[in-house]
Amino acid sequence: MELKTENISFAYKKNKPILKDFSISIPNNKVIGLIGDSGSGKSTLCKIMSGYLSNYTGSVTIDDNKIDKKGFHPVQLIFQHPEKTMNPKWKMHKILSESWNPPEELKQTFGLKENWMNRWPSELSGGELQRFSILRALNPSTKFIVADEISTMLDAVTQVQIWDALLEYSKNNKIGVMAVSHDKDLLEVICDDVLFFNEINQI
Repeated sequence: MELKTENISFAYKKNKPILKDFSISIPNNKVIGLIGDSGSGKSTLCKIMSGYLSNYTGSVTIDDNKIDKKGFHPVQLIFQHPEKTMNPKWKMHKILSESWNPPEELKQTFGLKENWMNRWPSELSGGELQRFSILRALNPSTKFIVADEISTMLDAVTQVQIWDALLEYSKNNKIGVMAVSHDKDLLEVICDDVLFFNEINQI
């Protein structure tokens, strides 16, 4: 299985494209790293691939088929700041179950503690919230994960724990991963291949 973007162009302001004829392919049996500078358009690409932005030209396909935008999206985006993606009026058990109800063993793998479930997002740290974000994205219908700077704000120990759990689950379930970062050292450790955003997106 393969996720492909072909000839993607996008501009927030007319005649000032942030993406121009951008093409990339992500197989479901590899971890592909994408490295680039802040403000270069990486996060915009992530949102296009995962269905958050639609007013672009070009195509996003899985095995050359257009993605059905109704229902659960098979390409799940994990954001850098998990607190911005969660309803502050929901407790954590509801935030997680909105996507699915993962088995207890998987919750333990990602370090979720039972007493977190009845807390509000504001009562948990960024690292704790990110564990929920990742697990929420690993719905059984997920085919690809787009991880946009997901460990930048975390301490080194939490980074290792989160990446180890995510990559092991993805490998075992044939989920393709695109890891987006400006941390070259991290990408070289966790990825099968590393691509340079600015070399692909030449505006």
